[in-house]
Amino acid sequence: MSTPYDINFCFPVRELENDRVKLTPFIPARHADLFFRGFSPYGPLLFQHVPSGPFSSFTAFTEQFVHARMQANPANMLYAIIDKTRTPRSSNGTDAPPSSIDFAGTIAYFFGSPTHLSIEIGFAIILPPFQRTHVTTNAVGLLLRYALDLPTASPPGLGLRRVQWQTSEKNEVSIRVAERMGLKREGILRWDRVYMDGQGKAGTGEDIREGDPMPGTSCRHTVMLAICWDDWENGGREQVARLMDR
Repeated sequence: MSTPYDINFCFPVRELENDRVKLTPFIPARHADLFFRGFSPYGPLLFQHVPSGPFSSFTAFTEQFVHARMQANPANMLYAIIDKTRTPRSSNGTDAPPSSIDFAGTIAYFFGSPTHLSIEIGFAIILPPFQRTHVTTNAVGLLLRYALDLPTASPPGLGLRRVQWQTSEKNEVSIRVAERMGLKREGILRWDRVYMDGQGKAGTGEDIREGDPMPGTSCRHTVMLAICWDDWENGGREQVARLMDR
């Protein structure tokens, strides 16, 4: 009998879903091959604005990212995104296991803090066949609801005070998604992230000074956005609901 996968998250772990999208904890044995095969045809394109990836092999993805970056840190939680509108039904009428037909990508919580009641949404890697559909809006909306709704709500949320979103200054698509979902720009973190493997990365395009201790690496300026509990209670919840219900 196999040992259950230890998700290791600092908040209660729940599947999150509506009638269109399901977010389920990313289990390597169930989802890693689907993700690796899903992004491989597109090379570095899907990772040009994120510090992680592209990954040279299935093993590199599971060991360097899923295990070392996500599972080992209880502040982080990786979800698999399932597009329920494409999920086939099995012969007994139940949903079939995830497959390339309905596996839409990943999204994650980072930097979860029960002490400070805050969290970040990131690593939203939506596979190209599912881009410009309902998937991104509903996946982000489900994470916002769970983070910002109170524990007394139905279904219960975490009651956090702050949800933030960081992305490259050059990632206009990500910035538009965040702002559409009600997050507000708070500022620019200049020279914030070094891309250790610069393959395909959209860096600043600016020269670094002579003698820099990490020559040959690129970097990004990071846009910080956030939505807080008071934004949520003063129209943010309704804005997200309208977008998800379209």
